[in-house]
Amino acid sequence: MFTGIITAVGTLRSRVSAGPSATLTVACPYERLELGESIAVNGVCLTVATILDGAFTASASAETLARTTLGAVPVGARVNLERALAMGDRFGGHIVAGHVDGVGRVAERVKVGTAERVRFECGDEVLRFVAEKGSITIDGVSLTVNRLHPKGFEVMLVPFTQDATALGDRKAGSSVNLEVDVIARYVARLLEGGAGRAPAAGSGVTLEMLARHGYVNEG
Repeated sequence: MFTGIITAVGTLRSRVSAGPSATLTVACPYERLELGESIAVNGVCLTVATILDGAFTASASAETLARTTLGAVPVGARVNLERALAMGDRFGGHIVAGHVDGVGRVAERVKVGTAERVRFECGDEVLRFVAEKGSITIDGVSLTVNRLHPKGFEVMLVPFTQDATALGDRKAGSSVNLEVDVIARYVARLLEGGAGRAPAAGSGVTLEMLARHGYVNEG
């Protein structure tokens, strides 16, 4: 499990195809890495397979390459990194699984004082889980949704986030990995009534009630 608080920015050193999968080599500043530990790379949970001098390798399956940006990130590009949460660590972001729900696109970046307002576009399979003032993970970074749009949403990037993560590199047209709030996923599943069943009569849990309290977006 992760929190969306980026702890280092690394570099994609190489990507070597192995059939439909690939082996990624990521340069990073982490010390004392452990074989088998989980590291989120641009928000994608990967397993450390080998440890190199100032780097590690990890395998990316065909599913991972198809559903995230890791198959298209240019070699040499900066990537956001976060090691898995350890017991007793500060929980500064929100619950992040490292399981990407979809790929979005930077639609617009606008300077607002020292910050930047960034608008993203995404498909309905992601947008249905996004709520104003809720949390979303963008390339591994935990951010707050400021406003919803018919085809996406916008966030504010403060100067620290621009400097301390690779989001400052993302220009209009860049693709990004998106992971919705895990709570929104389970709320939607509850509303679907499990295996296609409607919520129990009289349960008090309705789409209107959840939208009123900011858990889901009715639009």
